[in-house]
Amino acid sequence: MRTRLGELRVWTRTHQGKKIVRFAMSSVITTVISSTVIFLVYGLNGTHSPVWATAIGNLAALPPAYYLHRRWVWGKSGASHWRNEVLPYTVLNTLGLLLSLVFAAYCRHLVYANHWSHLANTAFVGVVNLFSFAVFWVLKLILFNRIFHTTPIAGYDEHLTAEERQA
Repeated sequence: MRTRLGELRVWTRTHQGKKIVRFAMSSVITTVISSTVIFLVYGLNGTHSPVWATAIGNLAALPPAYYLHRRWVWGKSGASHWRNEVLPYTVLNTLGLLLSLVFAAYCRHLVYANHWSHLANTAFVGVVNLFSFAVFWVLKLILFNRIFHTTPIAGYDEHLTAEERQA
């Protein structure tokens, strides 16, 4: 067991290991943001609809998620490339949002059919949203790795372009 933990520790210090750990940590941060907004909006009766609460929570987490993934996980700085970065990121997250809305609609059905307490309903909405995040997590990691992939030459190009703009 110690050998495996040691190997895992060594792997987390590699470039790929750091990237996956950072992706996981940024996902935890944005999941906390999304869940907090959902619990506040739905739990405090800002809306009686789990679907609206899910939409609001996931949309609130989108900008911080983009920034954390782009900057911290993949180490990209400078202006975002709309067609190669922002558009695919937004499309993929929109698909994730649609999936969570489908789950939220089913959740709404169960909430109204079972007449649970509001606290149980709120917890159930949060768990369903968390489940929908988990379903998309691996797919997002693979695709974001392609979207934000940087090569040394691309990094130099980005740096030189930024210097030219400042001059």
